[in-house]
Amino acid sequence: MTARTRVLVGCGILHREVDALIAKNGWQLETHYLASALHNYLDHLAAKLESALADDEARGMDPIVLYGACHPRMDRILEQHQTHRTPGQNCIVQLIGYDRFMEELGKGAYFLLEDWALTWEPMITAAFGKNLTVVREIFHSSHRCMIAIRTPCSGEFTAAAEAAARFVDLPLQWMDADLTYLEEVLVQALEQQGQPREDSR
Repeated sequence: MTARTRVLVGCGILHREVDALIAKNGWQLETHYLASALHNYLDHLAAKLESALADDEARGMDPIVLYGACHPRMDRILEQHQTHRTPGQNCIVQLIGYDRFMEELGKGAYFLLEDWALTWEPMITAAFGKNLTVVREIFHSSHRCMIAIRTPCSGEFTAAAEAAARFVDLPLQWMDADLTYLEEVLVQALEQQGQPREDSR
């Protein structure tokens, strides 16, 4: 039986980092990225993800999902399409590791990635409205600082990150992250994807 082409379907928030790892490792893996802002609209996220999986399956592709537990029906969606997702609670855990994530989360951190920083104000006001007092109350209720994460694939987004932090009135900190954890996440997911097919031969 001819092996189907593998495709990674998922959030585009780390698309440059994932593309860099695909190139580094020479993986035969196509990508199908969805907009990162879909996290703010669960109905749209589910619909877009299911549509992407169905489209890729119709093309004879073998999909794996690059998401955390980003939707309450995520496991059901994956089961319906007989696939699985990358391990980890969310994209930040997948990027910096669980221990580092939990340490900073315990200090009240909100994690900011470049893609979010560059689209921050319209993305936040579309989700929470334009009343700045209300928006800041939402963020202050559970966060004490904003941590902007730079990776080897990041562009220059200092000004955008500073503007995002000012918008929600949180102090800004910076964190550098390499791609070690993300590479491990992808390797584990690809190995899991291949295992059932190897066992069924």
